[in-house]
Amino acid sequence: MNHSSPFGITRRNLLLGSAGLAGSAVLTGCVGAGAGPAAQPSTGTGGGTPAEVAREVVLQSNMQDAGPRQALADVIGGVSDFDVTINTVATSQFRAQLPTYLTSNQAPDVLTWYAGSVTNSFAEEGLLYDVSELWESGNASGFSDALKDLSTYDGRQYFVPTNYYWWALFHRTSSFEEWGVSAVETWDEFMGLLDNLQTRGVAPLTTGLANNAWMAAAWFDYLDLRVNGADFHRELLAGQHSFNSDEVRAVMARYAEILPYFHPDSLSWDPQQAAAPIARNEAAMYLVGTFATAYWPEDQQSDLDFFSVPTIDPSIPSAEEAPTDGFMVAANARNPEGGKAVADYLASAAAQQEFIEKAVSPNLPTHPDVDTAGFSPLIQKGLELLNGTDQITQFFNRDSNDELQGTADTALMRFINAPGDVDVILADWQTAAEQVFSQ
Repeated sequence: MNHSSPFGITRRNLLLGSAGLAGSAVLTGCVGAGAGPAAQPSTGTGGGTPAEVAREVVLQSNMQDAGPRQALADVIGGVSDFDVTINTVATSQFRAQLPTYLTSNQAPDVLTWYAGSVTNSFAEEGLLYDVSELWESGNASGFSDALKDLSTYDGRQYFVPTNYYWWALFHRTSSFEEWGVSAVETWDEFMGLLDNLQTRGVAPLTTGLANNAWMAAAWFDYLDLRVNGADFHRELLAGQHSFNSDEVRAVMARYAEILPYFHPDSLSWDPQQAAAPIARNEAAMYLVGTFATAYWPEDQQSDLDFFSVPTIDPSIPSAEEAPTDGFMVAANARNPEGGKAVADYLASAAAQQEFIEKAVSPNLPTHPDVDTAGFSPLIQKGLELLNGTDQITQFFNRDSNDELQGTADTALMRFINAPGDVDVILADWQTAAEQVFSQ
């Protein structure tokens, strides 16, 4: 097995077919241009009779791309019991204003955002309305246990997920057939696959880290999930464990094993450039989210396939990275019950079906009754992957915060360039993480 220095220092509608994803966007969390001036939270009329107030619902959205924005408006048009006003701002502004929205005396009733640590932190502060009823008898009642776990804080649910996408090791089916290799399930088999490909003159792995150090966290996340499990991973990112621990050291030992197998140009490529060597049969696999499928040529879309990062410890429950978007209801809302009802409607199979078809979104629906018969084989396989996993995590910054992501960027890039310095790197990482948690 080659253990030389890493990276050459000694990475038309996919949902329904095979075309590209350039025009797609997620139900929440999208950023786009040309949507006009940012709107501020509305509180409806500010007065009115109790009956009028009970009909008014304000939805604060960060969905600014034209297609998904219109699709959301169309879906909301199907709400007959409420008069819904949608206010839309860019994600950067939405993120900055979110604490203000939620602490306002007249907060927006329902808000788009991400599952995970941010939602949980707001729930901990008492800023979110309990929507557990929707998980007991509403449209979320049929969602997977993994999604319910992701939406739960202190035994109650404060989030309604409506769509998500998955990360995996993407590759081309025809290339694997040409090389006589196939997907694997265990770590030993994976290391054998890497060796096999390397002896054929193919770079087994690719990634794009130029000005995108956050991409290095994908492998850290998955290796921690496979070595220590999702519970430990979330606790680590919440400051309950040390980055300078034996558990993290075990993760970095696995990371060091795969470094010699990355394409030598991975440090100089951005995430899109990292897909090109797979298109040219110069590299084999790319750990990336489904957003990257748009990076491959249109005539290769139907050739794409994937498999999950292989199991390391079979006693660890399965877990997959699936950034999840949806809705939360503000505790300070004028009409929280109305907000809850609108969130419930958006979680319904009919609403998700309409949105996906109109927005041309590659994301997966969370409702099990959405008609997936027309979905591409790749999307069908993605649904099977996420429906079958024990637990779902997000991505490093979604399971922690942007500040902790910065400490990971620094530590992991140092490690990739000098894996032998792991002891110093992990000690420095823990010191930096403590500074973040102390703020």
